[in-house]
Amino acid sequence: MKTVKIIGVPEHFNLPWHLAIDEGAFSERGIDLQWTDVPEGTGKMCQMLAEGETDLAIILTEGIIKSITEGNPVKIIQEYIATPLLWGIHVDANSDFSKISDLKNTKAAISRFGSGSHLMAYVQAQNEGWDPKKLQFEVINSLEGAIEGLANGNADYFMWEHFTTKPLVDKRIFKRLGDCPTPWPCFMVVGREKFLDQYSSLVNHILEVINSYTTEFKEIPSIDRTLANRYGQKLEDIQEWMALTEWSQNQLPIKTLETVQDTLLELDLVDQKLKQETFLR
Repeated sequence: MKTVKIIGVPEHFNLPWHLAIDEGAFSERGIDLQWTDVPEGTGKMCQMLAEGETDLAIILTEGIIKSITEGNPVKIIQEYIATPLLWGIHVDANSDFSKISDLKNTKAAISRFGSGSHLMAYVQAQNEGWDPKKLQFEVINSLEGAIEGLANGNADYFMWEHFTTKPLVDKRIFKRLGDCPTPWPCFMVVGREKFLDQYSSLVNHILEVINSYTTEFKEIPSIDRTLANRYGQKLEDIQEWMALTEWSQNQLPIKTLETVQDTLLELDLVDQKLKQETFLR
């Protein structure tokens, strides 16, 4: 039995992995796949990959492309989610902010630098015609940190996945002013280069298992109820999310990789474009 470490956010996107682990689909192939939730998100996961604390990760596209550009020895194995991530733009429920334009020249809460909440603040600023160089940030580590940070005024707004934060909007802890979808597919399966080189056939077995689960995921009886119960969501919210979400079993298209690199370069978040073989397994 080969032990393989994998990390991802504790969100509904990753239920296929948990089902496959719980049902013994990996152990049947001699793989002890050990999952660790990383609530801090992509910035923390990039660090864990760089420091060899994990072999694989399910991670945001823009975050890992930026990290690889900066020298993280990681490769994209394939897409995991083929559709955009819907980033909700949130403020404290008691704040005076009522529309996105009110947030110009205010401070964004981010889980950490290099995270999705950090990078998407730049995309959002670009969408609004704001000067990205004037963006201000407060590191809050996690969703719980954002709740506290917005409430005490350390930061003004926080971008996080729409449906994950929906219960906080319903409870009137957050107020959502709008949404900002990623201009590309949102989650990738990635691995450390050293691990991929050493265990190439094992990685292929892992992909075969997870791709069989994601292909049939939406057809699982009452999967919407399972998701709603497990992740504390309303059934209608999960159904809306499932209608917007498609899993992938393919490699990231070259054209999409180009789009992400061009956007990061335009926003001065990276200082160079690299060849596709730098990023793709």
